[in-house]
Amino acid sequence: MSELQKNSNMRRPRFSPESLREVEAIYRRYPPGQRRSALMPILFLAQREFGGWLSREALDYVAELTEIPPVRVYEVATFYTMYNLKPVGKYHVQVCTNISCWLCGSDGVVQALRNKLRLKWGETGDDNRFTLTEVECLGACVNAPMMQINDDYYEDLTPDKVAEIIDRLP
Repeated sequence: MSELQKNSNMRRPRFSPESLREVEAIYRRYPPGQRRSALMPILFLAQREFGGWLSREALDYVAELTEIPPVRVYEVATFYTMYNLKPVGKYHVQVCTNISCWLCGSDGVVQALRNKLRLKWGETGDDNRFTLTEVECLGACVNAPMMQINDDYYEDLTPDKVAEIIDRLP
């Protein structure tokens, strides 16, 4: 059973009036008649508004709103790692393990995080505070190794630095 099927037991969410205004602003960035071009930023907005992840119902709502067939919305949401198809913790810790980060020591960073958080890839702690995710690239190769926690980037990491970063989170 896919993540989309597993998470389909919720009622369909709806955007707040503020988010609907943002959707309209997103549409204005693209030529008339090109609502499909707005899919990715609208999915990102939906993820933010609906608790940090996209349920099947949220994806269906975005499909309806953008007038895109649901299967096309599912294709985008399942392809890109920036979209979460299951709930994540308060702090979503995403660590790059691609070649630049790996060559610069991401293995040590990963081990430090696993030891500190007591999590494996894809796991969320029992207290829902942290989710640990491996990602292919976060686009900061020049300052590798790096990780992202929610919307914040951390670069030039060492095992000691990641432990300090985690300890500073409220």
